[in-house]
Amino acid sequence: MHKGYLCIILHAHLPYMRHPEHDYFLEENWLYEAITETYIPLLDMFERLINDGIDFRITLSLSPTLIEMFTDDLLRARCKRYIERLMELSEKELYRTKGDIHFEPIVKMYHQRFKRIQYLFESVYVKDLPSAFRALQDTGNIEIITSAATHAFLPNLSMYPQAIRAQCKIAVSHYWNHFHTYPKGIWLPECGYMPGIEKYIQEEGLKFFFLDTHGILYGTPLPPYGVYAPIECPAGVIAFGRDVETSKQVWSSIGGYPGDFDYRDFYRDIGFDLDLEYIKPYIHPGGIRTYTGLKYYRITGKTDVKEPYCIETAHKKASEHARDFVSKRELQIRFLSETVQALQTNLMPVVTATYDAELFGHWWFEGPEWLDSLFREIHSVRRNFKTITPSEYLGLHAGRPASLQVCQPSLSSWGYRGFNEFWLNRSNDYIYRHIHKAVERMTYLADRFSAPSIHHSFTPLLLKRALNQAARELLLAQQSDWAFMMKAGTATRYAEKRFQEHIMRFTALYQSIIAEHISEEWLNEIEDKDRIFQDIDYRVYGSSLSNGYDFRYPRNSSTA
Repeated sequence: MHKGYLCIILHAHLPYMRHPEHDYFLEENWLYEAITETYIPLLDMFERLINDGIDFRITLSLSPTLIEMFTDDLLRARCKRYIERLMELSEKELYRTKGDIHFEPIVKMYHQRFKRIQYLFESVYVKDLPSAFRALQDTGNIEIITSAATHAFLPNLSMYPQAIRAQCKIAVSHYWNHFHTYPKGIWLPECGYMPGIEKYIQEEGLKFFFLDTHGILYGTPLPPYGVYAPIECPAGVIAFGRDVETSKQVWSSIGGYPGDFDYRDFYRDIGFDLDLEYIKPYIHPGGIRTYTGLKYYRITGKTDVKEPYCIETAHKKASEHARDFVSKRELQIRFLSETVQALQTNLMPVVTATYDAELFGHWWFEGPEWLDSLFREIHSVRRNFKTITPSEYLGLHAGRPASLQVCQPSLSSWGYRGFNEFWLNRSNDYIYRHIHKAVERMTYLADRFSAPSIHHSFTPLLLKRALNQAARELLLAQQSDWAFMMKAGTATRYAEKRFQEHIMRFTALYQSIIAEHISEEWLNEIEDKDRIFQDIDYRVYGSSLSNGYDFRYPRNSSTA
């Protein structure tokens, strides 16, 4: 009999990036890299497990911004072109490395890998990744949840309930459009939480969310089982807490699995190693060296002298690390089970392991192989634990609310120091006065034009388009990624530029609407650049839900 459960959560998110004004835009490659290195390999791996009859459970959060990019025709066409260039480069490299005992096998591996990815993307998934994920969810092995509409850091919007409500409502509606059901859970961006946020989650029929460890451990009253049992918040929503031990085993830069010297080195890429003229067709058109995805060396150690990557050794190490992880979980579950028995309760402990999805395949090349080995190892012999989704775990306690902990979670986030500091500091604090002012203005517009047809200075359709685009620009300005990049010092100028563009477009739209002078030509231009949430209704920002628009979605017991 199982004595506990392992709940693995992968959070998949990228900021919305779409630049039709340029034939090539460097930051768009983040999406194509993630698709070819993480999302398609994970889909492929999950399907192999299912086809092999492996019983496993995993939870995946897909942010609405990521799904919007998955379904954008321009970005899908560019991703197809990106994969074709990978194929071309790998074929070129096969010729260059022919006969090289160290590098020819690696290039062959890449060439076969890219060929498989191209086949899956174009022929199997027909460039429709959300449908591929939906089909996997239908098997019952995977639970897909949502995140806030544009991954806004919600605690920093707490002064404006309508802003948090809009992020949640749009996310749930968007999920329904793509998965034909309603999400049961939500990933709070950056695990950012402050007391009261669960109220907006509950309003949308969402059942659970996730917190960093200290969000639960510092709760009131102190939860007796810590993060090894979910807590019920005052609003009735359930929160799962991140387990520190499983995080360290994978995330730690010192002792974590991805840092093993036998694994592939992410930073050593032929885009920086090979002759510029040779590699130029496959990097930035301006001759700026960039990652190509072809990396031939292993981590080796803290040295600049890297040794060639050995595929067999890396795969063997991934299997070893999977067995190590399973062994440690058995010990952990045994200890937790004994503790629970000593407290004379029937509660089954659950270990919640949360990771960024892009770690698997992109940053940690062997990550999908490790996950595959992990699930097969758990399935191979009887264990004292099994994998489970949050919804399944809560189903075990349905009708027994007293079996859950009751607690008011604490203000918390993940990231530096764990209390929002990464998203509010000297490098990025200036953005919030602009965001807050824009929220006030958007609320004013939503209230003033709750029935746009009565305003006849310009056509109701043009006014509605301008109002909807104003809502889009505000949502895009709220993406937590801009504040993150400003603090981290990665792509800082890009983050600053994107934030400024969205705020300026919002402000220009606001002023044009108030002045009753909207340039349709300019509106067409920005609608094409920022096409997110095509069915958005700006009245989601109304200060009152009785402003003429019904935001309630049809739910029943089987979908809510």
